[in-house]
Amino acid sequence: MTEAAPETLSVVVERELSHPPSKVWRALTQPHLIAEWLMKTDFAPVPGHRFGFHAEWGAVECEVREVEPDRTLSYTWGDHDLKSVVTWTLAPSGAGTRLRMEQTGFRRDQPRYFGGAQAGWPRFLDNLEQLLTGME
Repeated sequence: MTEAAPETLSVVVERELSHPPSKVWRALTQPHLIAEWLMKTDFAPVPGHRFGFHAEWGAVECEVREVEPDRTLSYTWGDHDLKSVVTWTLAPSGAGTRLRMEQTGFRRDQPRYFGGAQAGWPRFLDNLEQLLTGME
């Protein structure tokens, strides 16, 4: 018996950060900090809040789905064609925080979006780590 291929693809990036969950949470939820490592945004950690991310190449439209301070953050991420969900999971660890980012919902006919996420998220998380190191 063979397993059916999943309908959609996901990108997962995990990092062990030497910072407490509360500090990582601030970097994930405060617009002026998000702008330093990801993109400009009008984000607010309130379920149902609609916001966008803006960069030179364009913008994505988002809506907050789940907020559990210092633990879980989830929001939609898309445009006219892409309908995906980004979920951040924070877990305390011996070194500080185990951070997991998962973006789900890439259709198999969307290799450009999927490839962009595979290449982009590791770079964004590198930027996040640099920001955290410089934060008070």
